Amino acid sequence: MFSLSNLSYKAQRIVIIVTFSFVPILLLLTFGYLPVVGMFKYAFTDWNGISPNYHWVGFDNFKRIFTEEKYYEGFLNSIYYFGGSFVQLAIALYFATILSFAVKGKNFFKGVLFFPSMINSVAVGLIFLFFFRPEGTLDTILGFFGITDPPKWLLNTKIINISLVGASVWRYLGFTFILLLGAISSVPHDLYEAAEIDGANRWHQFKYIILPSIRRIVAITLILSISGSVAPFEIPYIMTGGSNGSNTFVIQTVTTTFSYSKYGMGSAMAVVLFLIVIFVTLLQKSFIKEEK
Repeated sequence: MFSLSNLSYKAQRIVIIVTFSFVPILLLLTFGYLPVVGMFKYAFTDWNGISPNYHWVGFDNFKRIFTEEKYYEGFLNSIYYFGGSFVQLAIALYFATILSFAVKGKNFFKGVLFFPSMINSVAVGLIFLFFFRPEGTLDTILGFFGITDPPKWLLNTKIINISLVGASVWRYLGFTFILLLGAISSVPHDLYEAAEIDGANRWHQFKYIILPSIRRIVAITLILSISGSVAPFEIPYIMTGGSNGSNTFVIQTVTTTFSYSKYGMGSAMAVVLFLIVIFVTLLQKSFIKEEK
């Protein structure tokens, strides 16, 4: 009869590790890697998700992604979110810098800024759906300032993406703020004291002490924000469903796959997103290595 006591200590460790790792690895392969392999396989077919038969179409799906407007429209709308990532970083850096100094009630303001990050994205979408609707919260506020004919925030194709980006910036500002605040807090206070003795004001301290000290965190945060701008989903999907020119690449992927049963095309679009994420990850890792 097999018994662990008959094995050496090293062999016992190996048996225990393999035993406890078997189920997690099996689940990872089944629900993680195998679907990815299937995604790459069906990306080159016209499979409809139901029929066991499908045809090999080669790179036709990928060609259509970058040549047909309904597919690449999401990438064009990502430009709005790309610009919003810079606005989000600037606002977060501004408040992180101010609240890193002795400011009255700074813990309260920290909580206010971070609170949106704790709210589910679906809830944020519903909140801003009422906020931007005609005669909603924003229109009421503007009415107090004499603006009686505000634009249709979610109906006007010229500003709908700007409205959605505003909601996304509010949602993710707190996360960026906390990262930057933590980085600024790690700067030695001796540098501030020396700068004050030399007559440096707050702007000089930010320009010559804070910003150079946290440039790596700023760059990483910016890279993460840019990668997130390629694939926004929850907030625009809840608020507009991709209508009125607000379609994103992820919304189009979901619609193509599940509404039109074009699983082959949907898989190709998912592969494109997958490759973008891989590229951004490698870019981030290479940047970190260069800084070291």
